[in-house]
Amino acid sequence: MTNIELKRVVVTGLGAITPIGNTLAEYWEGLLSGRNGIGPITLFDPSRHDCRIAGEVKHFDPYLYMERKEAKRMDRFAQFGVSASKQALADAQFAINDLNAEQVGAIIGTGIGGLKVLEDQQEIYLTRGPDRCSPFMIPMMIANMAAGLTAIHTGAKGPNNCTVTACAAGSNAIGDAFRLVQRGYAQAMICGGTEAAVTPLSVAGFAAARALSTRNDTPQSACRPFDRDRDGFVMGEGSGILLLEELEHALSRGAKIYAEIVGYGMTCDAYHMTLPVPGGEGATRAMQLALKDAGITGEQVSYINAHGTSTQANDSTETAAIKKALGEPAHRVAVSSTKSMTGHLLGGSGGIEAVATVMAVANDQIPPTINLKNPDPACDLDYVPDQSRNQIVEVALSNSFGFGGHNVTLAFKKYRQ
Repeated sequence: MTNIELKRVVVTGLGAITPIGNTLAEYWEGLLSGRNGIGPITLFDPSRHDCRIAGEVKHFDPYLYMERKEAKRMDRFAQFGVSASKQALADAQFAINDLNAEQVGAIIGTGIGGLKVLEDQQEIYLTRGPDRCSPFMIPMMIANMAAGLTAIHTGAKGPNNCTVTACAAGSNAIGDAFRLVQRGYAQAMICGGTEAAVTPLSVAGFAAARALSTRNDTPQSACRPFDRDRDGFVMGEGSGILLLEELEHALSRGAKIYAEIVGYGMTCDAYHMTLPVPGGEGATRAMQLALKDAGITGEQVSYINAHGTSTQANDSTETAAIKKALGEPAHRVAVSSTKSMTGHLLGGSGGIEAVATVMAVANDQIPPTINLKNPDPACDLDYVPDQSRNQIVEVALSNSFGFGGHNVTLAFKKYRQ
């Protein structure tokens, strides 16, 4: 077997469409200020639902990124993904042209895909008949279309894929893209996650599984990771995209470098459809594998952007997993859940949380966990409650865990020449 020279991979562009801001600058400022993006659902009439709150994207204008005709042929999740991808390319000042198009790819994960289109077309089918369904229904609905349309809109002709691993999808996309650049299959990859699943059927389904918070009268305090009074997650929507680039290529064009991606750990609990394995064995191994891949120890980790969903099972299990993975240093590591502000973007969460993690490394600032008023005794780490923190961040991890037992950890560190 031929040995492959592994290349260093850096982050040179970031894009974000989120419940607390529709640009990277707005999103980052919102995280540091503890802005809360959760409120009453406005995308549909939720009056019949037990859960009537979500982290919706506000004032989103797809026409800033595409023509009106193109936008109308995309589900909202694809609009988010294409828009955030264009932001990331612009941020990196990276031009895709005939010379490099085959060396630039896209992997964009999603957990749900175009559910809104499916629900709307089902209603048309039932009320008006099958011949009135849209010819664009299938291409608008299928999960791979955010990645496919991003390639169409940017000209990226390299590797193109879609990860569909529930709430780990965005992180899997970034990890898989990292591997492609690291091994020389691409010079640059557009990668991350996107989701727009605040729909009647989706909210009803998660509520039926008793996964959602029902603090409808106090939405601003509904998402409370690691708090003993947490009662479920709050659904969010949006997209987070990274541009990963081979280091020498980035240096050759004088690119701004936010951070270096150095580790990717991926495991499965093989335990239950929706619950994490008790004790967090799968999550522990994902973190350990990312650290091993990066060649770093738990002692070197400065910050962990936790999965931190605000559910009873996840938060205590993730806490236990962090302690097992890092050992004694775990109690000295800053851990925060940015979901407390954005809600849970499902397949898009790994994308916006990787953006937050990279920005923490680049700026030496750690976003807080808001709404942490009464800590759960089982959750006994430093969760950076309520206020952001200025602190040197040399190494940071981003955790994502999904239904089906999927566990992903990404490791980033400061770029050093």
